[in-house]
Amino acid sequence: TQEDFLAGSTYSVSYLAKGLASRGHKVIVAARSGSELSRILIDSQVIFESIKIRGRFDFKSIILLNRLIKKHAIQIVNAQSSKDRYISVFAKYFFRLRIILIHTRRQVSKSTGGFFQNLIYVSGTDMIVAVSKGVKQSLIENHIPEKHIEVIYNGTPSYKYQHVDMNETLSLKKRFSVNEGDLVIGSISRRKQQEQLLKALDLIGKPVTVFLLGIKEDDELRDIISSYKFPHKVIFVGEVEQKEALNYYRVFTCTVLCSTSEGLSQNLLESMFLGVPVIATAAAGNLDLIDNGINGLLFKDNDIAALANSIRLIEENPDMRNTLISGGITTATDTFSIERTIATYESFYARLLSSRNY
Repeated sequence: TQEDFLAGSTYSVSYLAKGLASRGHKVIVAARSGSELSRILIDSQVIFESIKIRGRFDFKSIILLNRLIKKHAIQIVNAQSSKDRYISVFAKYFFRLRIILIHTRRQVSKSTGGFFQNLIYVSGTDMIVAVSKGVKQSLIENHIPEKHIEVIYNGTPSYKYQHVDMNETLSLKKRFSVNEGDLVIGSISRRKQQEQLLKALDLIGKPVTVFLLGIKEDDELRDIISSYKFPHKVIFVGEVEQKEALNYYRVFTCTVLCSTSEGLSQNLLESMFLGVPVIATAAAGNLDLIDNGINGLLFKDNDIAALANSIRLIEENPDMRNTLISGGITTATDTFSIERTIATYESFYARLLSSRNY
């Protein structure tokens, strides 16, 4: 089950569901009708069921989930977000369902909420999947037993890049007056400490163009922009669909992610796949994805000078830039391919089914 939530995670769920279905597994996804996930799964082999979860203790959703499990003879329930993690546990216990119940955690855990929530997450599940070692460590620090956690990385599918259009990229350059030789930085994410990137611009020592996709200007960012010594150009693109967002990457000299709570960033994988160097905070799932100096660059959280130096290094050192591009492409197309993710899930599910004599 999966309730509508963050777009990056939503796409990761869709890639997994479609991939498993294409390999002959019966896959049912339950989410809100009209959600992004329901739209993505149209015309796929995945069976979609409508469920609107109003809260963690929504008894109507608990009853509906029980009906869906029995209707489709479901053996494994893999809950993907906070509300459906609760209702899946309650459904299993209230209706004595003979299912394997897995919770997937896609972001760093700040708290498991004490004894009661820990009971829900551990006693109520067969296993917890963490999408990176960073997420796993955060769960351990919040008293989830290490043996109860399995790390399975997100993957990125090659098919989603088939419609990236260089003509659209050239059109974007023309639209935003981006010229050959300009230093252009992209950041594609929800509001995740983009102020660090904006603070770094004046330390670079030349005018910079920054594209911020996924957010709108706010007071904090506006104050930073108003203090610039250099005539930087900061463009707030707002929310765009994935297909459109992919055309922006090749406008960028590099992409920057300042998040410290990232599970495993689809945006970093997209940038790598499309041959654009990445810079990210040395935190959480970024450490699983980036080998510093090999396929990307890392900087310590709030080390604004280090971030500025990383941007300069990519612009001024062609050998380093080429190394990062090559390493990034290998990472996205091989190490974190969706095929590898799907095969790992297949083995994981099969192991659980076998161990419980299903």
